[in-house]
Amino acid sequence: MAQTQNRPVAGVLWMLVTGIMFVAVTAIVKHVGSDLPAAQSAFLRYLLGLVFLIPAIGPLRRAKLTPRALKLFGFRGLVHTFGVASWFYAMTQISIAEVTAMNYLAPVYVTIGAAFFLGEKLALRRILAVGVALIGAMVILRPGFRELSPGHFAMLFTAVMFAGSYLTAKVMADEVSPAVVVAMLSVTVTIGLAPLAAMVWVTPTMEQLIWMFVLACFATAGHYTMTLAFQAAPVTVTQPVTFLQLFWAVLLGALVFDEGFDSWVIFGGLIILASVSFITWREAVLKRSTTPPVPATKV
Repeated sequence: MAQTQNRPVAGVLWMLVTGIMFVAVTAIVKHVGSDLPAAQSAFLRYLLGLVFLIPAIGPLRRAKLTPRALKLFGFRGLVHTFGVASWFYAMTQISIAEVTAMNYLAPVYVTIGAAFFLGEKLALRRILAVGVALIGAMVILRPGFRELSPGHFAMLFTAVMFAGSYLTAKVMADEVSPAVVVAMLSVTVTIGLAPLAAMVWVTPTMEQLIWMFVLACFATAGHYTMTLAFQAAPVTVTQPVTFLQLFWAVLLGALVFDEGFDSWVIFGGLIILASVSFITWREAVLKRSTTPPVPATKV
């Protein structure tokens, strides 16, 4: 592994591209807006994205999944389904910058979940880092100083769901190939979103379908370039680069969607990201890899 992680410049560049890909995802979701229900938009993103699973058909057919594995994949698909639907809903309610900043909480929840469900010890440094991240969330939300939107609560819920999804993936990664883990997520989430989409279905226009396919393309490309970044450099190198996603999100929201500029959101997001980066660095020092990089909890 060390031989594949000695190109820090390449890792940083690939993570920059990853950030642009995921900001493009948020821009498309924001552009489509409430013209399509959130659950339906999420369903179309995953349904149209199934075309990218064609290379994984072979590994899926060869994988001999045990009943336990199927249950875990089903559980992951369920929590990820709710997380994705909630994320799409939040995008119609609050600013792109707020969605991006609050998405940084997912790795923090993974750290907490790893202690409760995977038996990891929470050292004092990690407890303090988690506390700092929660302070960052309060800076963004500022309860008592402004009215909170349902979108804010949706993003808190989203981060918890994505954390549960990631922890399940970590367990399954030791039993099946990465291709199977990714493919099963796409299949189970598509199935999980289908009934939610059916309940609110609105016949999409051809333009909306095209946008949803472009969205699937950007999301898939983002996960691929993220993989290339991790192959080129350690997470401790690439993780700090993810703060630029917040920068792009703020610019996009202000210049394209007229969302204004909220310095509190940026400040809170940077606090959370600093906490996540510290936790990631500590895990690297201790040779662990439970806490995910920020982009790993994207849709």
